[in-house]
Amino acid sequence: MEILHSTIKGEGKPLLILHGYFGMSDNWKSLGNQFAEDFQVHLIDQRNHGRSFHEDEFNYEVLVEDLFNYIQFHQLEKVEIIGHSMGGKTAMLFAVTYPELVEKLIVVDISPRMYQPHHNAILAGLNSVDFSIENTRTLVDKKIAKLIPDFGVRQFLLKNVFWKEKGQLAYRFNLESLTENNPEVGEALPPFTVFEKETLFLKGDKSDYITENEEPIIEAHFPNSKIIEIKNAGHWLHAENPKQFYNEVCDFLK
Repeated sequence: MEILHSTIKGEGKPLLILHGYFGMSDNWKSLGNQFAEDFQVHLIDQRNHGRSFHEDEFNYEVLVEDLFNYIQFHQLEKVEIIGHSMGGKTAMLFAVTYPELVEKLIVVDISPRMYQPHHNAILAGLNSVDFSIENTRTLVDKKIAKLIPDFGVRQFLLKNVFWKEKGQLAYRFNLESLTENNPEVGEALPPFTVFEKETLFLKGDKSDYITENEEPIIEAHFPNSKIIEIKNAGHWLHAENPKQFYNEVCDFLK
């Protein structure tokens, strides 16, 4: 059984942080350092991402089992979880499946509903790269720019490009599996699943992932939840307004 790769910092109650689609634990490094003043922070790479193992199978059931195995392996109990986007979906399903293991839950800019697959241009851009031709970061950027015009999104994706060996670039994520299983990423939380404990939903004021339409479904699955808006922020609210993000999380966890 393979165990997810993580970076563990600080001491105290375990706080597990799960990144989003195409992301990795490194995206959370600076906030992780801040949280590590009060918690034992686990910055986790989910399967097919970052430095964790690659598998063909990729859906929320297996992501939840990966997290369960991780918690058992590190002998953690009563964990607190922050999950962003895809990581929020993993965190929600984990909380309704293993409520006894979770103390509090923080879901970042995603709701329990189903989201239509909307990463086709990104996947097409990433798949258009031939690393034997695009053998520098600049060339990779130039190539994916044809299909991914947004500079910020490209910067985020390029963090996954690394030197696999001398002169040979590669992606850290398992692009084949992510492309194959892309529809899984938008899956809804199964009906009639409930997590009774305290839950915080954080949404970006410029993001449309959580709107008033999502409030009833959030309430149904998470009756003890509240939704707080992070100002001047879109879907990557933790990166766009880290100060308010940090304060809201600390207020909620304390």
